[in-house]
Order: sequence, then C-alpha cells, then structure tokens
Amino acid sequence: MPPKRRASSTAQRVRSLIALDATNVVERLGLRREEMVALFSRLRDRGPLLAAIESWFPSATFAELASLEPHEQRGVSQFYELLGELRWYARYTEDMPLQVAQKIDRLIAGLAEGRRLLLAVLEAPVSKGKVVEVTPAKGAMQPRGRARKAR
Repeated sequence: MPPKRRASSTAQRVRSLIALDATNVVERLGLRREEMVALFSRLRDRGPLLAAIESWFPSATFAELASLEPHEQRGVSQFYELLGELRWYARYTEDMPLQVAQKIDRLIAGLAEGRRLLLAVLEAPVSKGKVVEVTPAKGAMQPRGRARKAR
C-alpha cells in the first residue's frame, strides 16, 4: 500500500496543475488568436474559438480544490470565471468579425492579467518556455522569452 500523501503535498500538486492549465490556456489563445478569429470570420465556425479556450484539466474535484487555502480558492475561482466569460462569449456571440476580434482581444488581455494574479496567489512557478503578455498598442497577445516566476 503506497504511503499517504501529506495535505500540503496534495495542495502543491493541485497548485501546479492549475498554474499549468491557466498558462496553457493563455498561451494557446495568444498563439491562435489571429487564426481563430479569421476562421470565425470566414466560416462562421465557433469550433476554433472554443477549442483554444478548452481547459485540459477540467476534472478537479471539490476535495482537491478544498486542499487549497481560501485565498487561493478565490484566485482560482476568479481566473476560471474570466475563462467562463470568454467561453460564453465565443459560444453565443452574434457579433460581426471586427467586433469579435476587438472583444476577444479585451477578454484575452483580462485573462492574461487574471493568470498573472492567479500565479502570484498560488506562488507557482511555470516551467513552460514562454510567458504571454499583452502588447499595449494593439491589445494582442505576444509570446515572450522564458517563463518567469510570478511576483
């Protein structure tokens, strides 16, 4: 029988997976933004919009999330609320392509900031190779350098 994990070990694993998921979603959006908006514009297909915002770890249990501290739980909730807002917009919008592009840019910028705050709350380093930041002039996402630990 394997030894029981300590609660802090479980919590750290949950923090790490949430940080990876948040980073994956924001980076994917940054890398696919132009293509997904172009496909929506040309084909009126919501599939690329929805695929880019899919969470890869959708099955976190209540018990796993309960292992986090209350302020961490709030941070997780706030990030996934922003992701839910983007998902809702992508699924149900009737906007024209230009409005979709502008709204997606604003939502992605909010999500990138939400991810930054989430990583700070979780105190979780991200081991992936890129950090995606918002370019102030355009509001578009751009990959940049190596990942840095959130401050």
